[in-house]
Amino acid sequence: MDISSAGLVRQRVRIFDAGFVLVVIAVFAWVALQVDLFRNVSGPTQEQTIEVDELFGLTTLLMCGILFYAWRRAREHRHENDLRLAAESEVLHLAMQDPLTGLPNRRRFDKAIGAALAELPVPPEAHAVLLLDLNGFKKINDVYGHPTGDQVLIHVGARLLRAVREGDLVARLGGDEFVILARNVAGAEDATNVALRVIEELAPPIAIGQARHQVGTAIGIAMGPADATEAQELLRKADVALYRAKAKRESSLRFFEEEMDQHLRERDELERAIGPALERGEFALSYRPSRQAGGMVSAFEALPRWDHPAMGEIGPDRFLPIAAKAGLLAAVTEKLLATACAAACDWDAPVRLAFGLPAALLPDTAFGARILEILAEAGLPPSRLQLDIDERALTRDAARAAALLEPLQAAGVNVVADHFGTGYSDLANLSRLRLSGVKIDRSYVAAMAHDRQAAVMVRALIGIGQGLDLAVTAEGAVPEEQREALEAQGCALAQGASGQDGLTAEEASALTSGGRPA
Repeated sequence: MDISSAGLVRQRVRIFDAGFVLVVIAVFAWVALQVDLFRNVSGPTQEQTIEVDELFGLTTLLMCGILFYAWRRAREHRHENDLRLAAESEVLHLAMQDPLTGLPNRRRFDKAIGAALAELPVPPEAHAVLLLDLNGFKKINDVYGHPTGDQVLIHVGARLLRAVREGDLVARLGGDEFVILARNVAGAEDATNVALRVIEELAPPIAIGQARHQVGTAIGIAMGPADATEAQELLRKADVALYRAKAKRESSLRFFEEEMDQHLRERDELERAIGPALERGEFALSYRPSRQAGGMVSAFEALPRWDHPAMGEIGPDRFLPIAAKAGLLAAVTEKLLATACAAACDWDAPVRLAFGLPAALLPDTAFGARILEILAEAGLPPSRLQLDIDERALTRDAARAAALLEPLQAAGVNVVADHFGTGYSDLANLSRLRLSGVKIDRSYVAAMAHDRQAAVMVRALIGIGQGLDLAVTAEGAVPEEQREALEAQGCALAQGASGQDGLTAEEASALTSGGRPA
């Protein structure tokens, strides 16, 4: 019923009440005219007139009618007021509730955490904020659609309620992000128990129709008042801890640490500085030699770095993910590859340039054409370029990797699986990609001298490489006696020796001059 209809109904009721009162009074007046209602025994009866006593009765009836009408209006007003209060309560409830899961929403959580921090517990007790982000939820939405994703969120909300203690608040902040406010926990151990129960509850698959969906979670935990005494700051620090917890693929939890905050601030600073650094030419390269049996240099691996004016030298493991987030990974990689190709032109012809291609660029099939353009601009033959790509990235989506690599391989570029042995060695995909070689991860090579299992693993990886007709390289600084053992097993190439991981382009050129052995 709209507002105009409701108003019309109220007016009809009021007209009915007023009409009813008037009709009763009119009937009473007519009867008083026709009949002497209050006979006066002391005097003659007067017909067709309203005597004083009848007028008094009529006035009394009129007052009762007015009182009746007023009572009806008061009752109606009270009823409308009750309805308004109920509606306001319902609106307030809906404003504090997530419409999908029925859990409290961000507004309700903000109010609850504000009230909790206004009454700080006595140490060692604390209030814990557990911020959750679901693992694998985006894939469910993409593959099965948003209705299925909504059903998964409803199940997750129900499981979270089962996992927490009585009195803990579970809220949905939006998307697949949930938060738990655990008041008066007995320190970090008690907060850890709550987080572990959450992980345990979410471990079983969620059945929606005929499909079963595996959903894990990353949990970031901040404690008040130890980490913060303000609601937004406590939530921000839980988010910082969550960022670190999400680095693992499986369900995990992390507590906030001040070092995390510093790291995050530095990362933000680097993200803002990476564009100007590219323009100023702060990215540089050094070179690590790979040697054949007999000590002859066969290749140099380009080792990128960022010479930051304030933070000093920053390695690629740190700045390449930042460049990817800033949308500058392709530009930084192009700049480094062009520099490396120009330096390689001064090396003896057989010596290759080994350049690490970031895994994040594999989906960009157009980047392969750009690599060929850079080679042509530098005047370096494609056969002298070797692209080192993480084994896990190659096998994760071999079809997409092949789309980028096949034109390069057709031109003569060599492709090598880097960090061989650290991922799931999908031999079918490795064979399909027509690789030139593999590089055994340095962690195995460094441990093989004192760890029998590592030595067995190295022998197995060498055997796999030989079985696929691939050149096998051992990563890392390899002592002479280890080099001989590797060569005897069929590993013809080894990288670097102690003190030879940071050669300049000029030093690398001098090392290859005339093809002399090192």
